[in-house]
Amino acid sequence: MKRMLMGACACVLAAATLLSCSKSEGGAAETEQAAADVNKLTVWTWDPNFNVYAVQKAAELYAKDHPGFTVEVTEVLSDDIEARLTTIASAGDLSTLPDVFLMQDNSFKKYATYYPELFTDLTNCGIDFSQFAESKTAYSVLDGKHYGIPFDNGAVINCVRTDYLEQAGFTPEDFNDITWEEYIEKGKVVREKAGVPMLTAQAGSPDQLLMMLYSAGAALFHDDGSVYIADNDVLKKCMELYVEMVQEGVLVEVTDWDQYIASINNGTTASALQGCWIMASVIAQPDQSGKWSVINMPRLSDVPNATNYSSNGGSSWAISSNCANVDLAVDFFKSTFAGSTELYDDLISKGALATWAPAANSEAYNQPVEFFNGEAVYAKIVDFATRVPSYATSPFHYDARDAVGVALSNIIQRGADMESELADAQSFVEFNMQG
Repeated sequence: MKRMLMGACACVLAAATLLSCSKSEGGAAETEQAAADVNKLTVWTWDPNFNVYAVQKAAELYAKDHPGFTVEVTEVLSDDIEARLTTIASAGDLSTLPDVFLMQDNSFKKYATYYPELFTDLTNCGIDFSQFAESKTAYSVLDGKHYGIPFDNGAVINCVRTDYLEQAGFTPEDFNDITWEEYIEKGKVVREKAGVPMLTAQAGSPDQLLMMLYSAGAALFHDDGSVYIADNDVLKKCMELYVEMVQEGVLVEVTDWDQYIASINNGTTASALQGCWIMASVIAQPDQSGKWSVINMPRLSDVPNATNYSSNGGSSWAISSNCANVDLAVDFFKSTFAGSTELYDDLISKGALATWAPAANSEAYNQPVEFFNGEAVYAKIVDFATRVPSYATSPFHYDARDAVGVALSNIIQRGADMESELADAQSFVEFNMQG
């Protein structure tokens, strides 16, 4: 009996010891997991070769001084991010938000306006927003508060074919720092001598028109958010110039995006005037290396604040209100996208150019690019971005953009009256804003 009692005690002791060890090991594992989660940021973004790569590279660089730091990236298309944000806000359950998400610049203000509860106010977080172009930060500023960290550059560049210009007796410098009127006159000569138009544009798309508008700091909205289309004299001037270019054969409209890119690659246009991301398409034809140069765009004449600089496209990062460690997220961005020339030097290979001004001073940005006649085009583009004037943005950007696109199409294709078309566009946007 005594031996049985002692044996039972031994079994209980062994079981207790095993349970204690199990709890200890489990506790250690849980502690390690908790530590890992504290040192990790969850991210929603799209495009594995561009945005996903960029944030993963940033994490790699940050981890050098912050051992154990990681990002957990979920690839989500831009439209799907916006759909998810809408669903989350409507449900009122913010727990499914990631720590960080990327947003198209033209959508940023709409979501920050309607769903401010999804965003973290970054105004006094320590990031120096003055090192980014004001025109870029304006997309993610609402009521004077910063809600986004600028990322890729949408500065407009004018890529011109030097061989076609030479046939017409011009050099790229002849098209740099000029007005649209000068551009049209020289474009006529290029059309006659080289047999190609200066520009192509996608029919029905107002992108070319809006780049012209933004270059003067003008917009489709007033600063107070009201629609500014029907009585917008700068917009009318841009339309008149656009129509003249089409009529003179200086600009040829194509049916879709694929034909637009094809016109650049197959040599049926003398230039590509677009956001700087168009470079990825321009360099797609290696046999054209040395035949391209990058200059600025024409400016509007007799228009206050007119410049030779504009923007089209781009995106910005947001730290969500559900972020588990805001201090970590802020420090990550402060050390990378808002503080690392090494990061932007690497991202050049992916076509991601900085809007962070100090990047232009790095050696990599000042390296000559053989494809573009040995020019240091990357530093030039960052400089362009700092010169883009700020203009009023709105949550209803896409409504206005589409309405103006319809108006432009009707004017070009049917000879519709400009005044009535712009009045209809204004009414359309105002109606949508009421809903």
